[in-house]
Amino acid sequence: MADREAVRLLIVGGGPAAFTAAMYAARAGLRPLCVEGYDSGGQISRSSRVENFPGFPEAVEGSELAGLIRTQAVKYGARAVYEEVVEVDLGVTPFSVVTTGPAFAADALIVATGSVPHRLQVTGEEEWDGRGVAYCAICDGPMFAGKRVVVVGGGDAAIEEVLSLRKICSEVTLVHRRTEFRASHVSQAALAQASDIVVLTPYILEEILGEDGPGVTAVKIRNLEEGSTSYRETDGVFVAVGQQPSSALFTPWLHSDERGFLLHQPGSTATNVAGVFVAGDVADARYRQAITAAGTGCAAAIDAERWLLGARSTAQIEMALSTI
Repeated sequence: MADREAVRLLIVGGGPAAFTAAMYAARAGLRPLCVEGYDSGGQISRSSRVENFPGFPEAVEGSELAGLIRTQAVKYGARAVYEEVVEVDLGVTPFSVVTTGPAFAADALIVATGSVPHRLQVTGEEEWDGRGVAYCAICDGPMFAGKRVVVVGGGDAAIEEVLSLRKICSEVTLVHRRTEFRASHVSQAALAQASDIVVLTPYILEEILGEDGPGVTAVKIRNLEEGSTSYRETDGVFVAVGQQPSSALFTPWLHSDERGFLLHQPGSTATNVAGVFVAGDVADARYRQAITAAGTGCAAAIDAERWLLGARSTAQIEMALSTI
């Protein structure tokens, strides 16, 4: 690996998990390198208003928050490069990481590549993203207090969204393409008891409409049995049709669940490959919050530091024995 730059700790990702890990690792003297990619900031950077991150009582724009975390990591000595990782080899040591620019040989690796929400791929979704289209009720629900919202999906996540939103919104409509739900019996029972939620099945959402001032104003839906279409006025659309972890480059080496979320050892961020750790949404199918991502980034940095110290101690012992 003579043509690869040697680094003590390499972090793949550019969101709160990655740069929190970078900050802790930098303060520990590990001189971490963060390959943040071209889409730096993570999902939080797409939120127009973040109200639930500690330390910001007046709320903060997601892109500003992501930038502040990055700035803090760099201030303490972390390096960051705007490159995409295109190839990894975790079957060799040091680990090989090839980017669109330079290539690296890393003694330890933290995977913090996050996840992306599945999209509906309908007209208006991208245009009104952040202006009425949202993907997380816990994150963005309070901005729709007293307003009408439509939730799309049929799994546990979708039902959790409507049950959460019904507490603060004036009207909540659930749109699902099938007559039966994929959600657990417990979730379906809770939905059945929530008589104030409008449930439309089997319907699909075909278009999201809006105006420059208010943002989203209505949705176009189609009844799959009758083929008829109609419009429903709403102030927001929550898409809850699943998350896709950004783990494809790593699953040839790292264990994952059936959806691709990377697995780690209980009570640790360590994976099945010694020296490789995970943090943030790429290993979290449940919480998916900036604060939990940052927390696991901290944990991954501490785990990596301890592993590196142990690996160095072992190497020193072996070198000493070889001289005897």
